[in-house]
Order: sequence, then C-alpha cells, then structure tokens
Amino acid sequence: MTTAAPSSNPGPSGPSIPIRSTRASGIIAFRALLARDMHVLVRNLAEFLPRTILQPLMLVFVFAYVFPKIGQGIGGTGAAASEFSTLLVAGVVALAVLFQGIQAVALPLVTEFGVTREIEDRVLAPLPIAFVAIEKIASGALQGLFAAVIVFPIALFVPATPVHLQINWLVLLTLAPLACIMCSALGLMFGTVFNPRTIPMLFGVVVLPITFLGCIYYPWAALAPIKWLQIAVLANPLVYVSEGFRAALTSASTMSLWAIYPVLVGLTALFTAIGIRNFRKRVIA
Repeated sequence: MTTAAPSSNPGPSGPSIPIRSTRASGIIAFRALLARDMHVLVRNLAEFLPRTILQPLMLVFVFAYVFPKIGQGIGGTGAAASEFSTLLVAGVVALAVLFQGIQAVALPLVTEFGVTREIEDRVLAPLPIAFVAIEKIASGALQGLFAAVIVFPIALFVPATPVHLQINWLVLLTLAPLACIMCSALGLMFGTVFNPRTIPMLFGVVVLPITFLGCIYYPWAALAPIKWLQIAVLANPLVYVSEGFRAALTSASTMSLWAIYPVLVGLTALFTAIGIRNFRKRVIA
C-alpha cells in the first residue's frame, strides 16, 4: 500500500494566492511611503503653509513694496525699480525651492536619525535602502514645486512696482522639476551629514552664505566687476537655480542654459550619490 505525496499545487477549488515580484513590491512600498508623506503634509498644512509662504512673502514685501513706498527703491525708480522687482521674483522662486529642500528633507532626517531612530520604521519597507532615500528626495521635490508655485500670486499682488514676467514655458516646465529634485538631493546630503547638535552650523555656516551669494537679488553677470567673486560663486548650487528661473521668467541676460542644465544634472547626481551613501551608513550604524 502506497501513500501519495502531497501536492504543492492547490487543487481546482483551493485558494489561489497571488505572488508579487520583488519589483512590484518595491514599487508599491515606494508609493506607500510617498503617499504617507503627502498625507502627513496635508494634515500639517497649518505648519507647512506659514513655513512656505512667509519667507518669499517677506522678501517681496520688503524689497518690492516697502522700499519703493518709502522712496528707497533698490535699483532706482520707475522702470529700474520694476526691473529689479522682476529679477527678484525669479530669485525668490529659487530661494523658496532651496529652503523647501532643506526644510522638507534635511531637518526631518536629522530628527529621524536622532535618539529615537524613527528612520528604522521606514527602512523596514520591502524595498532597497537606497529607494527609501530616493523617496525622501521625491517627497521634498513635490513640496519644492508647491513652494515655487506659491511665489507667483505673491509676485502678482504684493509689489508696489510692476512685475513684468516673460515666461518661457519650455524652460520653466523642464527646469523647475530639475531644480526641485536637485535641492531635495542637497537636503538629503545635509540631512545625513548633520546631526541635531550641529544644526545651528548648517544654517549659520552653510545655508547663510549659499543664500546671500546665490544670485537671488542680482544676476550672475552683474558680478563681472568683482571677477574673483563671480568665479567663486560658481561653486554655489543656488546660482544655477536662480539663473535658470531668471531665464525662464524674464528677458534679462542670464548664464547660458547650456551651462545651467548640465550643472544641475551633475549636482543632482552628485548630491544623490553622496546622500544615499551616507543614508545607508547611518541606517546600518
């Protein structure tokens, strides 16, 4: 008498359990992490909106409304003041994107890598550690795009001098996502390098010089009389974002787009590679 070996295949009436591939599981987990970040963002709009709106609002309000009203318009009066306000809008968009990259990616990462090790909840997702870091970049980039959009109604209603935007849609629609991704990758790198104890150094020693030497208030070409400074600021990633948005939103003379796009792509790859490497080290440590 022989006994039949149990079959590993379920019978016709047995339950059929779908088996997802590793790739499909990773995609689902990536989307879930991104959806979670967006859900948290929506629930914390009361914190996100003031953080996003206040800085560009105050810059445009002071430089493009208060100064002209009190007779101290920067750049002169009349057409010159209007030209400055127009140039300023492009710089404010760039600054808003940069700060979102730092605030939406770097600062939360510093907290998650802190004593509580909240990052461990994320890395338990069924996808490679590198993709958890990339999800952080994607989330920050989406928030950066939102921050950039917010600047336009501010530029429309706040300035006391006319703002004449001449939008190059091809440049704007291609450069804005690239700039947001680059700034978020920069935020990932900062978030994996700094810890809660050194956060004051991040803003006082790193972000402050990037901001003031990022060609926000003036075009890069205007630094020609200070040649050494014009060359030195080429190491500042914000310069390429500011010049890119200036090329997308104004008719002013800017740095060549043939220089801006390759540099932004290169910086994105560099910051992402460094950020992922540091992220992996911090997770495993």
